[in-house]
Amino acid sequence: MTAEHGSITHGFKGERVLMRIHIGEEDKYKGRPLYVEIVETLRKRHYAGCTVMRGIMGFGAHSHLHTDRFLELSSDLPIVIECIDTVERIEDVLPTLDDMIGGGLITLERVKVIMYRGHVPPDRRTGSWPIDMTASWNTDAQPGNE
Repeated sequence: MTAEHGSITHGFKGERVLMRIHIGEEDKYKGRPLYVEIVETLRKRHYAGCTVMRGIMGFGAHSHLHTDRFLELSSDLPIVIECIDTVERIEDVLPTLDDMIGGGLITLERVKVIMYRGHVPPDRRTGSWPIDMTASWNTDAQPGNE
């Protein structure tokens, strides 16, 4: 991926790594919401993108139920943060995340990126912008070793 003046150019297709971070909505880092700090850390380091999702119900290592149901309302709902990038870039940020996250879960899985592009209206697109379904899975290789 190459970023130029806020736009994304091609070059982010193929095998990558999906990192999922499971934390609680009330988790903090340096007095601020942990999910905000994680997103800002990834953004400052120019990762390809990041999404935060708020769960409606879940439990973690202590089996304490967190839910948005009215009678059992929890202020600490599950949060999942997803980021996709190269294995090298994901591995590079893991020590920082380890320092930030007091309790939670981080998972990594291999994914196949078939399209990644910033929004550009069709009349301003140059060249071909197809979804790439031609790339094959390399089942013998480790993520990032294309």
